[in-house]
Amino acid sequence: MTTVDRPRTSRSIVLTVSDVIEETADARSLVFAVPDDHSRLFRYAPGQFLTLRIPSDRTGSVARCYSLASSPFTDSLPKVTVKRTVDGYGSNWVCDNVRIGDTIEVLPPSGIFTPKNLDDNLLLFGAGSGITPVMSILKSALAEGTGAVVLVYANRDERSVIFAGELRELVARHPSRLTVLHWLESIQGRPAPEQLASLIAPFGEYESFMCGPAPFMAAARDALTSIGVPRERVHAEAFNSLAGDPFSEDPVDPPADETDAATVDVELDGESHRLVWPRTRTLVDIMLAKGLDVPYSCREGECGSCACTVVEGRVELGNCQVLDPEDIANGYILACQSRPSTDHVRIEF
Repeated sequence: MTTVDRPRTSRSIVLTVSDVIEETADARSLVFAVPDDHSRLFRYAPGQFLTLRIPSDRTGSVARCYSLASSPFTDSLPKVTVKRTVDGYGSNWVCDNVRIGDTIEVLPPSGIFTPKNLDDNLLLFGAGSGITPVMSILKSALAEGTGAVVLVYANRDERSVIFAGELRELVARHPSRLTVLHWLESIQGRPAPEQLASLIAPFGEYESFMCGPAPFMAAARDALTSIGVPRERVHAEAFNSLAGDPFSEDPVDPPADETDAATVDVELDGESHRLVWPRTRTLVDIMLAKGLDVPYSCREGECGSCACTVVEGRVELGNCQVLDPEDIANGYILACQSRPSTDHVRIEF
């Protein structure tokens, strides 16, 4: 049994695994029980993810981000789904070791891969375990929205299809709103942009979301471009293994020199804060130094937990590869990678 007694940081909590679901031969879901006193902290939006601290003999622990496959509107408990990857330490550890009753340290839900309007018509792309956040969006849209939902779901073969039974049930329950288009590599080969374009041509006006291996998402992007879907209506999710340790409580010293500084108005949890922002410090640094509960995980620009929106002014960005160009064009930034380039900036979380 894996037991964690207490969290290592003030931002994380320890959750108990209330259920383990064997989805396929190489994928399983973990359902977490959330203590009542942390229920507000663990509210999440469709498409977000959790960061788990996983034990490691070499480094003590590693941090891994796993998408929530549950819906905040239809599922009473949060659920992440993990698929084994070749040489994937975190995914293999989860699939080999976690049992009901185990405890795991977790950071609160994060991520911006979520629809702004669940009433929109949605075109969803998932490949392999990339179905996980897409499933959360799909179930949420059917439960709370009014639009049509089309899912293009690619897998190696029929045995690899995660959530196959649940998808069949959802189609039966929502026959006029949900369309699921399966693509099996064992039968159809790898999907090419031209093939996907032909498949999705009737849905070019839909808002698009995609998650999966890079080649699949590249093919989906090319297909969407070829049928004239604007970039700002295409949203992608991709995860990297975190290099840093978001579960370490690194102290942040207050800025020593505030002579060359901007001011920033930060909207966080419904409250506004005006801060001095030295041009050599990141937004996460100055918010932590002021004792604000800023959302973040890696502080390396690798996870997207600290994504926020520039409403006024401009910032200089460091490593923001987890953001799509259209996200940046829409004003999204990573607070851990941003420094001010104008004298005043306004930010919303």
